[in-house]
Formats: sequence, structure tokens, C-alpha cells
Amino acid sequence: MEHWWYRNIVEPGKLPLLLALTAFVVTFLATRFVTRMIRAGRGPFHDVSSGGHHVHHAVPGVVLMCVGGFGGVASGGRGWTAGATAVVFGIGAGLVLDEFALILYLQDVYWSEQGQKSVEAVVLTASLLVIMLVGFSPLGVNDVGADERQDRASVITTLLGNFALALAALLKGKFRMAVLGALIPVVALVGAVRLARPGSPWAARLYRHRPRATARAERRARRHASRWGPWEHRLGDLLGGTPTDQLKRRQENHRG
Repeated sequence: MEHWWYRNIVEPGKLPLLLALTAFVVTFLATRFVTRMIRAGRGPFHDVSSGGHHVHHAVPGVVLMCVGGFGGVASGGRGWTAGATAVVFGIGAGLVLDEFALILYLQDVYWSEQGQKSVEAVVLTASLLVIMLVGFSPLGVNDVGADERQDRASVITTLLGNFALALAALLKGKFRMAVLGALIPVVALVGAVRLARPGSPWAARLYRHRPRATARAERRARRHASRWGPWEHRLGDLLGGTPTDQLKRRQENHRG
């Protein structure tokens, strides 16, 4: 175990990344626990206000990200300073992405369905960090051998090809596959060759005069929603808490 730790984590310099990932996940879980307790009126927790204005935890999160990010750059990625700044950055990122939906919609949607975007952003970010931790490099450059790295044309071709696949998946409305595909090209390939989602830029542009393709895309979207939608909602409720409107409906149904 000690040999594996040194060979796979310490020697490649991945320890700061592991520390940042751990701090990121722990901070998100702790933050959601505290906000749930505040929402339920339990425990000693309460909102922080200054001058009558609610201070969102994304504010100290941004400060911590700046301290950790610039501190990590200054440390050169070496020594205990690199690990400490990685932890600070991970904590800040956890606080900021916990309110990702607020930044996205520019309004307080924390306990709404739109607020579940924060949970999705956190899960996606944590997945990317884990993938990087186990050895994948962006856009599939890890698949290029030592001899090929000497040929800049090969590297550039690989980068452009994988970027094109990720971009195609993004235009087809498959955001998660596009992001993951930046690290795992086969994921981007699957997203690029499958039907575009209804309402995506690809469908709006290329399916306008293809009613069969539009119908197939809509059927596939409905099947996906019926099969995976409930599980996605349950996961979102488990990690981020049930949206207020859904909670009210459940309470009304229970009373009825």
C-alpha cells in the first residue's frame, strides 16, 4: 500500500490534487448539512448577514480560491505550501460551486429546481478530478506515446480531433458528455455520434427540415427522462436537499 501511494500519488505530484479534491468534497457536504439545518431551524447554525444583507458563502469561497490559487502558483507546486494552498483552494471551490446556480441565474435559487444545477456542477467537477487523479490527461494526450510527443503535428492533430468531438457533443446538448469527453475521448465520441437533444443548437440548425430525426430525438429524450429522470431527481434531493416547491407539494399531499 505504501509503495502504491508513493508510485501513484506522491511521485507523480498528485498529492496536492488529492488534497484539493478531498477538501472540495468535504466542504460541499459540510455546507449542505449546515444549510439544511438552517432551513429546518435546527442546531446553532444561522445565516450570516452584514448591514442587513445576507452574505452568501460563495463570497468567502471566492476569496479562498484566490488565496489558494495564487498561493499555489507562487509555491511552484512544491513542499508543504503546495498541499496547504491546495486545501484552501478546494475549500473555496466547494463553497463557490455549492452556489453555482446562484451565479448562473443571478438570483437566489438555492432551494429551487434550478438550484439543483449546483449539485450537478459539484458532481461533475468531482468526477473530473477523480479522472485526472487516476491518470487521464485533457483531450486524450495521455494516449500519445513518447515518440509521438516529439512530433508536434501528431499532438496538435490529436488535440484538435478530440476538441472537435467534445464540441460536437456540446452542440448536441450533451454538456456532461462534452466535459467528461475532454478527458476521456471515447465519451465525447459517443456524444458526437448520437442524436442531438431537442432544443440544442445542433437540432435547431440541422433538424429543421428533418422531421424524422426530430421525432426520434424527442422520443429518445422522453425515454431518457422517464428512465433516468427520477433517479437524477432523487440524487439531487439526497445531495442538495428537496426544492421548496416540491417539499410544499409533498406536505400538502400528506395533509390531504
